[in-house]
Amino acid sequence: MTDALKRLSEEGVAIWLDDLSRKRITSGNLAELIDQQHVVGVTTNPTIFQKAISQGDGYDQQLSDLAARKVTVEEAVRMITTADVRDAADILRPVFDATDGQDGRVSIEVDPRLAHNTKATVAEAKQLAWLVDRPNTLIKIPATEAGLPAITEVIGLGISVNVTLIFSLERYRKVMDAYLTGLEKAKERGLDLSLIRSVASFFVSRVDTEIDKRLNDVGTDEAKALRGKAAVANARLAYQAYEEVFSTSRWSALESAGANKQRPLWASTGVKDPSYKDTLYVDDLVAPNTVNTMPEATLLAVEDHGVITGDTITGTYEQARADLDAVERLGISYDDVVQVLEDEGVEKFEASWNDLLKSTQAELERLAPSEG
Repeated sequence: MTDALKRLSEEGVAIWLDDLSRKRITSGNLAELIDQQHVVGVTTNPTIFQKAISQGDGYDQQLSDLAARKVTVEEAVRMITTADVRDAADILRPVFDATDGQDGRVSIEVDPRLAHNTKATVAEAKQLAWLVDRPNTLIKIPATEAGLPAITEVIGLGISVNVTLIFSLERYRKVMDAYLTGLEKAKERGLDLSLIRSVASFFVSRVDTEIDKRLNDVGTDEAKALRGKAAVANARLAYQAYEEVFSTSRWSALESAGANKQRPLWASTGVKDPSYKDTLYVDDLVAPNTVNTMPEATLLAVEDHGVITGDTITGTYEQARADLDAVERLGISYDDVVQVLEDEGVEKFEASWNDLLKSTQAELERLAPSEG
């Protein structure tokens, strides 16, 4: 059954699940995915938690206790989400130990409303690391302009980070620079660099969604022929940038001090266009030392009919560059696309966070004990 997933793992791609809920934890489903589907990590985001808490009664007992204590909705959300992350981290701890800290990781995101506030992001990252209190946690920080110095500061404190919402190649290079600068700070502070880990979440499917929409507006045969090519091309060029940055003398100095490479993580790998193969963003993005975080539907699709044929990234850079150049020549601005996607990404997570606060508030009121 799991040959394609096994092959993917053997090619150096860490398979992470892009989902978490209390039911998934308590039912044994997460443990089963680790045991049978080669899952070695979990990512979460505000949308995932909003969905989890608004469905079913898995959170009723904790919500009832929180309501009895009259905690604020903000505190309730943090107690609930960190409890799930802590439990998932404990389930993944054997993977963490077996891979010397590389995998077995669970990601939790800073409040997305802080995406444009460096100082508040750093403070929230420190608080989350303290609250979850597990060595196999990654704190998610968005790769906004304000997020970049926050990444440096948090890495410099020895806290492992999942950098999220990366769409552009230029921003990705700045993310890697922020990581290296953070490691240099950590080294100056005398911290053990081998304990610091990071992944850079480069978003995939949303790039095709936005560029395909603009290609459809152009409407020519040439434009139609480019549909479904930009996202993979963009991610492949990101891997090229990763290879370049992590072969510099600056990196070598850090590596010799015990530092770990920041792995590229392919995020948003569920296919949005039903006319594309549902395993497109897995099959076409295989390369050593990467992570692919998949929604469960994509994970099961890869298990069922994924085509893993070895490394599908190395050596494709010329074609990838040609594909993006062809899109640009049609009058579609790459810089505009990636900025729109970053803005939308932050807005979507903010909206989900606000929905999460609203639904949690409603649950706290529903479960509040009657006075007396």
